[in-house]
Amino acid sequence: MLADADLISIQEVRTKVDKAYAAFQIYRTYSQDRVDAIVEAMAAAGRAHSQRLAEAAVEETGMGNAKDKLAKNLLCSDLLPRSIRGMKTVGVLREVPEKKLVEIGVPVGVIAAILPTTNPTSTAFYKSIVSLKAGNAIVLSPHPRAARCTCDAADVLYQAALSAGAPPDIIQCVGTATMEGTNALMKHPRTGVILATGGSGMVRAAYSSGKPAFGVGPGNVPVLLDDSYDVNDCVAKVVVGKAFDYGTVCSSEQTLIASRGRREAVLAALRDQKAYICNEAQCQALAKLLITPKFGINADCVGQSPARIAQMAGFEVPAGTSILAVEIAGVGKQHPLSMEKLSPVLSLLFVDGWEEQVRASQAILKFGGLGHTCAIYSTNDARTREFGIRMPAFRVLVNTPTPQGSTGITTGIQPSMTLGCGAMAGNITSDNVGPLHLINVKRLAYVVRTPEEAFPDQQPGAAVSTTRNAIAGAVERFLAQRGISSAAPPAPRTPSAPPPVASIVDRFLQSKRAPAYFAPPPPPASSCGCSGGCSPKPVASAPAAATPAPPPPAPSIPAPTIDIVDFVCEADVRTALHKSQKIYIGPRTIVTPAARELAAQHDLLVVAQR
Repeated sequence: MLADADLISIQEVRTKVDKAYAAFQIYRTYSQDRVDAIVEAMAAAGRAHSQRLAEAAVEETGMGNAKDKLAKNLLCSDLLPRSIRGMKTVGVLREVPEKKLVEIGVPVGVIAAILPTTNPTSTAFYKSIVSLKAGNAIVLSPHPRAARCTCDAADVLYQAALSAGAPPDIIQCVGTATMEGTNALMKHPRTGVILATGGSGMVRAAYSSGKPAFGVGPGNVPVLLDDSYDVNDCVAKVVVGKAFDYGTVCSSEQTLIASRGRREAVLAALRDQKAYICNEAQCQALAKLLITPKFGINADCVGQSPARIAQMAGFEVPAGTSILAVEIAGVGKQHPLSMEKLSPVLSLLFVDGWEEQVRASQAILKFGGLGHTCAIYSTNDARTREFGIRMPAFRVLVNTPTPQGSTGITTGIQPSMTLGCGAMAGNITSDNVGPLHLINVKRLAYVVRTPEEAFPDQQPGAAVSTTRNAIAGAVERFLAQRGISSAAPPAPRTPSAPPPVASIVDRFLQSKRAPAYFAPPPPPASSCGCSGGCSPKPVASAPAAATPAPPPPAPSIPAPTIDIVDFVCEADVRTALHKSQKIYIGPRTIVTPAARELAAQHDLLVVAQR
């Protein structure tokens, strides 16, 4: 009887997501201490099985080498757990007394983890540990070519979690891995967040699934060798990075860029590091082998040894060759080897001077590595910082092999196997993804101010006071620049007190417009004749038998006049706006920039002649 693998995979996904969700309902109640104890047990188990699982990954996938896969496993079962030890992810994360805020961690639920064939066991370690550290359950979907070793790694961590008190089914791994099953996992109603590692197609599927997703873009890593740095040290480190697990890490070096004057020194240093320098015919053969006509990567070459790749391209290299080096003349589709290769093949590009090196590095990143990783070898800190600012990449590494630097082995970056490339590459984050990306934060917020206190500049008179102080300050600066002191004697200034010249500005404004804002309205007349504090004086009643007075003569109506003002501030405009009036200005009228901008929005200024 024939079995439909797609249907089996979809049903398996549904069952395992439901189990993981039920486990999450229990796990979400665990304290930080219980969660941390479980994570520590998982990490210890991962370390104990790292060598065996590294060998299993190479055997099943045929990619990379066991020595470097062991290093990746230890990155995720040793360095990663140590870096997140003590990190608060469950319950109260922190309190901010000055803002009266309490931040509370809330897990997102079931993590849908999509795993690659290039780093199967280390990625299983990484995603399981960060997911459970954040209080979540996880369902792993392995690559079909790495299903056995991935599920083996997941089971090692699951058994350790159970022994430490985790609820059953908290870690699940899909045994029948198919694309349809993976799609069902990403779209399952109980999936909380997708943590995707794979090709660009897989990442696009994750982002289009309708679920929150952390997916990363491809890497095409340029390495700039500045003239200030030692050639031999740079080349030795670049070879270490390029040879690491036969180039399967997406942040491995792709193109070394140096000035033309250092070409021979670079080639000599490469030979010292047992790199094989390919001739023109061999470079063309490698371009046809590694890069498909549609500018994809030949999957058969991913993670293969230098000797194997050379043999596939039709030539032989000496035993012990570390990497293959190919010289290119530019960047782009006319130069296929300027793109990512996922193999121990390093491109070399020699240009004229610093500026051309920077531009070439930018071009490499834009040709398939936008937002990912780049590196510089330099002892010139000014150039290093300039490089960092100008590069369209979110991991700019300095004087270190790039796979080790980008994943946090040799740098202070968060240890991770998911390296975000930011919005420029269509990613939700530019971070190295860790546990804090897999929680939501609830904020308990106490009252700290009234609405009136929140908007002090909007209170009555505040705009005029602000405008007056701004004008006065400008006048003072104008006088100071010309060595003229204001008439007011020096006196201590407080934040609320106007500048000494403010009284002059006030008198000028009052003489021209005298708006009601500049002084409070006079108090009502009191019954005792004082200036205030008593009850208003009553109005006398007219005599009952008074003879009506004759009507006054009709007043003469003067011709309408236009009041052309000499000065307009923002407060004047607001007054006119409130009264639905125009403001008439002449050629010599001073209008503050704020007043002109506000008046233009309502067409309040009218130019007139005296």
